[in-house]
Amino acid sequence: MNVTDYVSGKIERLPKGYVFTYADFIVEVNKKEAIIKALNRMAASGKIMKLAKGRYYKPECSPFGNLPPNQAQVVKDLLEDNGKIMGYLTGYSIYNQLGLTTQVSNTIQIGRNQVRPGFKRGYYTISFIKQKNVITKENIPLLQILDSIRYIKKIPDASIESSCKRLLAIIKKLSESETNTMVRLALKYSPATRALLGALLEQLQKGEATASLLKSLNPITKYKLSSAAKVLSTTEKWNIL
Repeated sequence: MNVTDYVSGKIERLPKGYVFTYADFIVEVNKKEAIIKALNRMAASGKIMKLAKGRYYKPECSPFGNLPPNQAQVVKDLLEDNGKIMGYLTGYSIYNQLGLTTQVSNTIQIGRNQVRPGFKRGYYTISFIKQKNVITKENIPLLQILDSIRYIKKIPDASIESSCKRLLAIIKKLSESETNTMVRLALKYSPATRALLGALLEQLQKGEATASLLKSLNPITKYKLSSAAKVLSTTEKWNIL
């Protein structure tokens, strides 16, 4: 079987929207150039789409044209390495998923312990948020909630009032164990994040979990979150103005 047939056959078996590079096809080192040429020919013919230099995907067609791959596919090499989790989608990448905004951004934000400068990858801008906690598969949903609280002022097309209402609905569904874990993770976040989380939890009558949050805050520091008091009756205790 020649290289073109081999590459074409393997792509046929890939799921639609799957992002790949020439390394997904290498079986012999001396075939690298031939595989790259085959991929570029297929991209030129429209059989596959080019995401960025050296990165391609198998398109999924819709009545409106080819659909782009999902964001996790676009940056999967930045999220996991040989089964080890290195990062997670957060910020602009998950606000819509969490119901905090109706907007879908072309900026993909990734939470990681070790950050790097942002860069472009095809249609997308990739940026990074420093995460001080150890990242695990289990705590990623909780870190995404905490990041949303941390950047509540930057959620597109959403007021602090509407965001607080949605965060209350999200946090209300957490189990006691998940709530306690989120509080523990929050201790490595900014004081303003800890204060707002405490106010949200107390509003949901989960105040028993907030003792460590309150203890971690400077009692004279004020946090400016205008209109949070329209939703939360607990803002005064947490010095939220």
